[in-house]
Amino acid sequence: RGNAKYALEDYKGAIDDYTKGIEINPNYEDNYYSRGKAKYKLEDYYGAIGDYTKAIELNPNEAYNYFSSRGNAKYALEDYKGAIGDYTKALELDPTDVYNYWYRGSAKYELEDYKGAIDDYTKGIELDPNDEDSYWMRGAAKENLEDYYGAINDFTKAIELDPTDATNYYSRGNSKFELGDLKNACKDWEMATELGSKDAASQVVKNCK
Repeated sequence: RGNAKYALEDYKGAIDDYTKGIEINPNYEDNYYSRGKAKYKLEDYYGAIGDYTKAIELNPNEAYNYFSSRGNAKYALEDYKGAIGDYTKALELDPTDVYNYWYRGSAKYELEDYKGAIDDYTKGIELDPNDEDSYWMRGAAKENLEDYYGAINDFTKAIELDPTDATNYYSRGNSKFELGDLKNACKDWEMATELGSKDAASQVVKNCK
């Protein structure tokens, strides 16, 4: 019943049912995990972490989803180091999960560990070469390291995977601008503007007219 309420986005009702299930059987890990997910949806990240932690305690060897979810809650609280620790543990249990590489890379990015972020995005791309977000994030990390040619390559790949995403064109334009290629930077910003990017429109007005 808790799962049905969760599916209906009645997260408070779902929490009540999962709590009742825990009272009946306090050693059933899935109720803690599910209650944690409902709390996460309600932005009760500390409460979610408590439930995920209990689920991990009950079944640490099969808990990669629990570690991953707890990492997400810590990420939401800007505890990036704690999030990295949980994503790392999740990857130890399942090294094929693309999303944990992406999220760990993003936590590293927030800590300005751009080289570490690039490593994680690269691993994710190896597992899923059609993941547009990983190319864009890797490009952004390279841009922060002033590897503008590498950034352009990644933004270009992201554009190939989704030619309707304005952010990809805007970002590629920025890297081209940093390399002094104003003509082609303007082309990218103009395309991003057509796709609805206000930031790109500002660049066009400032640099291309």
